[in-house]
Amino acid sequence: MRNRTAYLFLFPSLVGTVVFVLIPFADVIRRSFFKAVGNTFVGITNYRDVLENKAFQQAVVHTLRFLSICLPLLLVLSFGAALLLYHLPAAKALFQTVFLLPMAVPVASLVVFWKIIFHGNGLLNEWLKLLHIQGQDWMNTDAAFWILVFSYIWKNLGYDVVLWIAALSGVGDEQYEAARVSGAGSKECFFYITLPQMKPGIVMISVLSFVNAFRVFREAYLIAGDYPHESIYMLQHLFNNWFTKLDIQKMSAAAVMMAFSVSVLLYLLERWNEKQEIE
Repeated sequence: MRNRTAYLFLFPSLVGTVVFVLIPFADVIRRSFFKAVGNTFVGITNYRDVLENKAFQQAVVHTLRFLSICLPLLLVLSFGAALLLYHLPAAKALFQTVFLLPMAVPVASLVVFWKIIFHGNGLLNEWLKLLHIQGQDWMNTDAAFWILVFSYIWKNLGYDVVLWIAALSGVGDEQYEAARVSGAGSKECFFYITLPQMKPGIVMISVLSFVNAFRVFREAYLIAGDYPHESIYMLQHLFNNWFTKLDIQKMSAAAVMMAFSVSVLLYLLERWNEKQEIE
């Protein structure tokens, strides 16, 4: 009876997932093997066209570069901040204002703020003029990439800190007390107690940070438009431009490849997490 009740509660969500996620994605997979006009079967031609597309290659490289820099930086900085706050309860007031405030800032307000600072006639260039330094349009230079990196870390740092603190709270104080009685110092407690028990948290927080990294497209799009500086031209820009041009077959093939790549990555992370739990 309990199982039946549970299934009844899950049934609406299951129906919604099937109707609004699985069936549309199955249609995307089907479309990736056909021409957008005429429904002519073309096999893997769409996939080959996407892989040979220079804009796609450029977007993949820039997206991987962004993820490879942002994710480690965010995880390390947020974990360090969480350790500091966890062992210094008096700093919680500072945490609430410094780390959590960016989460409450709307994207549109954040974009206006970045434009005021980094525009060709923005505040940063005005300050540089006072130092007799030539300014530039920062969002149209390689600096645009690092501005986007800073925006992502600043926006998501507080979110990850909350997750790390929750993971740290799961480590029992008795383990630290037993280790200190045995003569272990702070360094030994960190490397032999804290870090090993953070492994499940690392996987979960990494996945959530990875998902949030794709949302940074909103800032990049609102600041620089459809065709930003090449250093921040990523997959989301490419998909948006293909959608504008109604290039359905390329969008479908690229979406299938992206979904497959992300699924494989998440599967490997899950297997690594299971292996760590067994050990």
